[in-house]
Amino acid sequence: KARKAAAKSKPSQDQIAARAYEIYLERGCTPGDPMQDWLRAERELAAPQKKSRSKSKVITFAA
Repeated sequence: KARKAAAKSKPSQDQIAARAYEIYLERGCTPGDPMQDWLRAERELAAPQKKSRSKSKVITFAA
């Protein structure tokens, strides 16, 4: 059961690729090391999430 839980929490290739691309964009689309971006994305996605990575805020308006 522990392996199944670990497998479910492992990020997919698509998730890693998307995060690596976000890292590239955050860098201002300047050349860098794609492998380092990929490894950083893996680390970030595999780490327990203490808080949301998103900096956006939800704004609710009263009617």
